[in-house]
Amino acid sequence: MSGMLPLFLVSLCLIVGSVQSQSSSQDAFIIQYLERRLAQMEERLNQCEQSTTSVTQRTFDLSSEIRGYLSTLSVLRSEVKSQMDGMSVRVDRMERELEYLENKIPSQSEIEMEEALLEQQIKAAELDLLKRKAKIKVQNDCSTGLSQIKSLKIVKKAGDTYGSWFKDPSEGSAKIYLLSGIRNDTMLEYVSLQSFTERTSSPAKVVQLPFHWQGSGHVVYNGFLYYHKADTTNQIVKVDLLNGTVVDSMLLPGAGHMPVYSLNPNTYLDMAVDELGLWVIHADAEYGGNLVITKLEIGTLAVESVWDTQCRSHDAEGAFLICGTLYVVYNTRYGGRSTIQCLYDIHDTIHSNESPVMFFPKRYTSHSSIHYHPGDKQLYAWDDGYQTIYKVETRKNDQVIAD
Repeated sequence: MSGMLPLFLVSLCLIVGSVQSQSSSQDAFIIQYLERRLAQMEERLNQCEQSTTSVTQRTFDLSSEIRGYLSTLSVLRSEVKSQMDGMSVRVDRMERELEYLENKIPSQSEIEMEEALLEQQIKAAELDLLKRKAKIKVQNDCSTGLSQIKSLKIVKKAGDTYGSWFKDPSEGSAKIYLLSGIRNDTMLEYVSLQSFTERTSSPAKVVQLPFHWQGSGHVVYNGFLYYHKADTTNQIVKVDLLNGTVVDSMLLPGAGHMPVYSLNPNTYLDMAVDELGLWVIHADAEYGGNLVITKLEIGTLAVESVWDTQCRSHDAEGAFLICGTLYVVYNTRYGGRSTIQCLYDIHDTIHSNESPVMFFPKRYTSHSSIHYHPGDKQLYAWDDGYQTIYKVETRKNDQVIAD
């Protein structure tokens, strides 16, 4: 019995030690589990905090954006209100104007009276035009027309493909003028045709113009140069050749919106001189592209009269006037034998359909300018850089019609 007690004590000690060992292992496992759970909770709390911060920032940004929209909406609302107020004022004003117009609408009898008055004014204007035509005819006693172009003479080859040359048609003047190119500001002056034709002859004078010219439709008359000022639609300038200064200018109504001749696309205004004085030719797009001739007062450049012609600008290369009759020269865009196929007489003594087609001398040409000299009865033409003279023959208009 006494031997069993020590053995029991030893067994008890072993059991207690085993229980204590197992208890320590369980405590360590529980502690580790709790630590892991705490770490997971801390991570989730951090994530929740970050999410809350992000949502707060987005809420703030959205609030700022909404405030901006509200501010813009307020401005737009004010603008719309202002426009509506303005529209209301305009509607009220329109209603008043409509009421005023309703009160001002003339009666049928008043309309008939106005139509009768307008008809009288038209007749008076037509009578005035006939009187001006008669006045031009009586003052100048010019009743001759072109019967044929007899011959040509190639005088010289000078300058560009396009240009203009002519003789001052004023009485007693023998000076020759040459303007080379479609845009320039330098004109050459020669004392005579003989001086111009001499190969070694230099111009007597080089005139520096105050402005560049446009096209090739210039003329000299009584010592003054008349030309279309470059970079303008329809301005004509008058330059005194003694000192090279501008003494006058004018704007030709309705001109300069299309080339005067389709085969010379750089010329919009074509000046001309005949026995009656100074003219300008242009094409009017609103008149079907037909040519319009305007008589200018030589001193002031005031418009004296305007005539709409039936002569078309299409396939035309040039034109000139003799005694108030416009002769239009036609060709092809490849160059050929020039012909006069249309004329317009301001005196109504000859008509285009009564006159035969007139041919230039047999030579393929392409004119960039044609100028008539009433004293010499000659045409001064620029033909692909060649300065050419055509001799013309004129007769009384009744003889021209009879032929």
